[in-house]
Order: sequence, then structure tokens, then C-alpha cells
Amino acid sequence: MKKMLTAAAVTLALASCGPETKPPVVTSPAVTSYTLPGAAVYPEGIAHLAGSKDFYVGSTTDGTIFKGTLGQKATEKFDLPDAERTTAIGMKIDGQNRLYVAGGGTGKAFVYDTVNKTRLKVLTTPAATPTFINDVTLTPDAAYFTDSQRPILFRASRTDSSVGDMEAWLDFTGTALEYKPGFNLNGIASTPDGKTLIVVQSNTGKLFRITVADKSVTEIKLGGVGGTTVMSGDGILLDGQMLYVVRNADVIIVPITMSADFAAGTMGTPFSDPSLRYPTTIAQAGNRLLVVNSQFNKRSANEAPETPFTVSDIAIK
Repeated sequence: MKKMLTAAAVTLALASCGPETKPPVVTSPAVTSYTLPGAAVYPEGIAHLAGSKDFYVGSTTDGTIFKGTLGQKATEKFDLPDAERTTAIGMKIDGQNRLYVAGGGTGKAFVYDTVNKTRLKVLTTPAATPTFINDVTLTPDAAYFTDSQRPILFRASRTDSSVGDMEAWLDFTGTALEYKPGFNLNGIASTPDGKTLIVVQSNTGKLFRITVADKSVTEIKLGGVGGTTVMSGDGILLDGQMLYVVRNADVIIVPITMSADFAAGTMGTPFSDPSLRYPTTIAQAGNRLLVVNSQFNKRSANEAPETPFTVSDIAIK
């Protein structure tokens, strides 16, 4: 971490800048880890809107939503009571302050107005066992949800003023994306224009490109550092042509430079941080990543978790 400059040093640096020289940019966050209240939170999803100081995190244990503020270490429970939301998995927030929450094994997703603290919509899928609505990405006209147990990609249309019903938009049966035993589709991301979706299949480590216009599904060819797959891939984040994949069990984040058409990617050197604890999903805040520390490994092993549960704030490398 860079050392903080003293006031005198900053003054000297500014004074020495020529007319075409920009002063140095100093980034040293006051908070590098955010705390979540509760002894059994086991968080998974996170939502942050670029330019906002607010972010939201959800508990897989009981669906509690927490609200945090960048630069303030402690988060707080956010008052969004909903008896149907018994868990909270992946989430995103849009420019209309609507929070989209994937409902895991409930087979549902939920949409909330975070300003008025009201539920706007319950997005239901056909009853099925098993099901696990896992993650969500937002495009200019829709919200897309992955299901880790059913080979279906779900979609709900959206405008500035409304959210449509959930539809089974794409059946992966017979495509390049073949569901296997275990946990399949997990994280999902989209290009800003909404024309391309990227998904990760956790149990195979494969990435796939979905072209929205024709619903075509193509495996993304990977190379570079670490082989040709991203096993245990969980949350993903797309920033321009750079894709970040969280590998939860390996406690690393893999940067992947994508080709112009997103058909291939070159993996760079994975990075981590001592604060990470079975990380799941990520959100971007400037030149840093907010990383959710789920501690799912502790729960599955019936071991006591480290408390408080946290969200790490780490530099993008």
C-alpha cells in the first residue's frame, strides 16, 4: 500500500508541477475491510452502482440485506423485510435504485426499491427440484439470471419505470454448454450494450459467450497463465475487455484479457489478498474491488466461522 503524503509533501508536489504536468494521484483507502453484523451471515452477493458510495450485501442464511458506505467500516442491516426472501445470492442494482436479488433454492428472484424500501416485484420460475437461482446481470433492457441446477437462463425485461415477468429465455439443452452433475452456471456478466453475455460454469471451469441476438452459445477459448479453465469459478466482473473471475475454493481472482469478440481470453497472473475468506462475488469501486468473504468452507465443514463476516476492499492488480 502506498504511504500517505503529508500536507507539506502534497503542497511541494503541486508547486513543482509544470503547466502540462498533472499532480500525482494518491489512493490509499481508509477502509480495506467492511464488517457485517451477525454471527452466521455467510454472505454471497454484492451490488454497487458506479459513482455511488453505497453498496449492498446479502446473507445466504436468512436473506438479510446489508447496506454499506464506502469509507465507513461497519455496514448495517437494511430494512427490506420480505417473508418470501429466505436467502440472498447474487445481486445487482440499477440506475433507478432497484435492487435485484437472486433467490437460490426458492426458484425466485426479487426486485426492491431501495429509496422507498419496498418490494417492487417477485420474479417466479416454474416449480422445479432442484433449482438454484444464482446470479444476475443487467443489460439496458433486461435482467438475466443463471440457475446452477437447471439448464435454463432466465430473463426479465426492464425499462426505467417497470420490470417484466420472468421468462425461460434460453434452454441450454443441445448447445455447447452441457450441464453436468454438481453446481453448473454461476456468475454472469454482460457488455454495456447488452449484446453479449458471459457465464462461468463452476464444475467444469469453462466460460461461455452468449450472443443475445440469436441466442447462440460458444465456449470461450482460454489460454495464458494457469491452463485453460477457471475451476470453481464463482462471481465474475467485466470491465471493458478485462474479465475478472473469482475462484472461490482457490481464494484467488483471475484477470482475463478478452478478445474483441469475446470468443477467446488470455489469463493473466492470479492475485489474492490475506483478508480473503472463500471469496464469492465482486463489485468494482473505482480502481478497487469489493470482494465478499463467504466462509462457505467453514459452514460445509461444520466449523466455527471467523467473525465478523467481511467484505474486502482490495486493489485491482
